[in-house]
Amino acid sequence: MNTPPKIRREVLVLAARHDRTLSEEFLEKLKTQKLEAANNLRDPGPYSLSEALSQRINVARDLMQAGEIERALQLADAALTVVSIDTVNFLSDLREKAPGPADNRYAAMLTSAAANPQSDGNTVSLLSSYIFTPHLFIIFRGASSTNTSQRSDKVVPADVSPELRLAFFQAAASILLRPIAAAATTPNTNVSEAKAVDPNDIESRYLMIKRLLPFFEQSAPTELTESLRAQLNTMNAMVSEQARRGDDEWLSKGIKPDKPAADQEQALLDRADRAKTSAERDSVYIQLAFLLARRGDMRARDYVSKVDDAETRKGIQAYIDPFLAGYFIQKKLTDQALEMATKGELTHVQRAWLLTECAKLLQKTDRDKASELIEGAATEARRIDVSDPFLPRALLAVANAVALVDPPRVWDATFDAVKAANSATGFSGEDGELVYSFRSKGQSSISSSSVAEFDVEGIFKQLANLDYERAVELARGFEGEGPRAVATIAIARAILEPRKKASAVKNE
Repeated sequence: MNTPPKIRREVLVLAARHDRTLSEEFLEKLKTQKLEAANNLRDPGPYSLSEALSQRINVARDLMQAGEIERALQLADAALTVVSIDTVNFLSDLREKAPGPADNRYAAMLTSAAANPQSDGNTVSLLSSYIFTPHLFIIFRGASSTNTSQRSDKVVPADVSPELRLAFFQAAASILLRPIAAAATTPNTNVSEAKAVDPNDIESRYLMIKRLLPFFEQSAPTELTESLRAQLNTMNAMVSEQARRGDDEWLSKGIKPDKPAADQEQALLDRADRAKTSAERDSVYIQLAFLLARRGDMRARDYVSKVDDAETRKGIQAYIDPFLAGYFIQKKLTDQALEMATKGELTHVQRAWLLTECAKLLQKTDRDKASELIEGAATEARRIDVSDPFLPRALLAVANAVALVDPPRVWDATFDAVKAANSATGFSGEDGELVYSFRSKGQSSISSSSVAEFDVEGIFKQLANLDYERAVELARGFEGEGPRAVATIAIARAILEPRKKASAVKNE
């Protein structure tokens, strides 16, 4: 049975609670399956976990959140040898519940990273997050490209011991002060005599030293701080002017308070005026679009229109518009969301989701308009190819909106989704999300958000509470074992959960 990811995770959590050997066996089987399907997986990148290790950390996190710290660590330890966003995030979460075990494993991670010849400036950046900027990660890819991951708007440094802080400074310095290969400074060196170094790697290390130097100046031994300053001066001649003069917000993100938005915008406009090439100017306009989109400012689209390169402009438009749409829904700004539905560059599934969300926002104040939007969403959904798993997801979103606006029609709407699921390839019934990304030569960004309305579980819970027998019959309509299992479990939970609550009240 090719079960969906969340079902697997639930089984892994149960196994880990009762039989460690069995859970390890399941994880090994999962790893094998993932390797066999490697050609269908995206490259996790140098600072991400493999799919198998990521599953291990996710299961361990579920156990940790349930208070089962020892079992969580038994499962997680195999992954905690890797420095990644997921593993450092896990340790930061663990520190809130068990500071001692978290600090011990972080100290081991520092030792391992310092001994690893593959460790670089971004490795140090990830490690610095545990102490200085929990859940905020900055990764530089040269002077013009920055990747960020931030789970909370508020960054509070961890209150670690002076000994652990010193261990970080020593490990970080040992990596950042490594000699730079001769090929980096002598372009004509024969590659067979010296390993060529990517200039982006040099600039990334340079920028990371600039970013972390304030931490060293504040708490590190003087000799380490002075050595880093000397390394920075040495590297000045090796990096581009853009890296040397860079006052990008990411250098101080989480270290200093953010500049007022107006000041950030003006600083970028000044850089656009000084840009020497069209590519440099486009890069600044993209940053301006990101800056304004994060505030829900429609002027972000104006800056997108200023991007000169047509392909780049098309790519950034396809990122900014769904980003704005999601922002307006989150803030319940219906008028602005509907404007994006009309003129935004959105995919069919993005527009269908947006229309259903607007319908739900309007269902109390303008039911007729809400019904009209649902019809528009259904029409948009049917423009998706019948083999695309986003077709049943979009129709499930329609069914969820119908359940709220016009309950009698929910059965027909859900039947349409079930029928679409039987023609779609790879539809699991779970893990529905919207993902939109942008990538150019110098910049990249990816955003994703879970969409519960794309999943089978929610709508079948509602249907089970309306008519159990009818919901069971509809669930049997799924031809795929995965979505049928999810629907069946959802129905069972809908029936059993109220009984649990009633039993609890009775016992009290």
